[in-house]
Amino acid sequence: MMHVRKQPFLLLTLFLLCSATITSYAQTLKEFFANTATPLTYLGVDFSLTKIQGEAATPTEISTKFEPINSVIITEAKKYDVTGSFKRAAAVINYPDAVNKVNGDANVTKMKTDNVSDLGTLTPDDISKHVKVYNLSGKTGIGLVFIMDGMSKTNKEAAMYATLINLSTKKVLLTEKITGKAQGFGFRNYWAYTVYKVLHTISSDKYKDWAKTAASAPEEKVAEAPKADTAKPKAVKKGKKAV
Repeated sequence: MMHVRKQPFLLLTLFLLCSATITSYAQTLKEFFANTATPLTYLGVDFSLTKIQGEAATPTEISTKFEPINSVIITEAKKYDVTGSFKRAAAVINYPDAVNKVNGDANVTKMKTDNVSDLGTLTPDDISKHVKVYNLSGKTGIGLVFIMDGMSKTNKEAAMYATLINLSTKKVLLTEKITGKAQGFGFRNYWAYTVYKVLHTISSDKYKDWAKTAASAPEEKVAEAPKADTAKPKAVKKGKKAV
């Protein structure tokens, strides 16, 4: 009878161990692309650094549209297929809070411009510095954010940096600028469509290139906190005085 009582506990323990292994969070790009079971956290579309050219809407009107764009991408997951574009075995984890906060604090008046030449000024270095502002406390694994670089009504397109980051360290693991055509009625639908087109480009083209590059990259070492006895500076030995 004692063995019968222990068996369910043993099975539960084995199940939990297996589950923990399956849902383990990658810390490097190589691990992420090597295993489609690795979770991906979707952070949303960051508009805080963008320039918006030729848009008739007022800054106040524009500021109210960022969150709806992020919402529709999450709620209409079948159309805006982040999970499929990044070949994940399970649905992405949605965490738009950090990006919505940054968008809400942005100065929309400074975003508006009439000149196409004002677009496309961001660099990968700018992206690496910018993601540090996200509040990702307690988050682990790899996150995806689209950081808008420029939105042009004249060219009917938007350019954005598709960016993968280590959520624990806020280190940018991959960032590449991709352009998507705009289409649709209303501010939300018109610019959300650019994300749809970028996701299609990732799914059909970019993902395989990124995976190939990651597979051939050297193994990355994950930085660890220094041990207590090694964190202290070593004492400098005094040399003998010259006679």
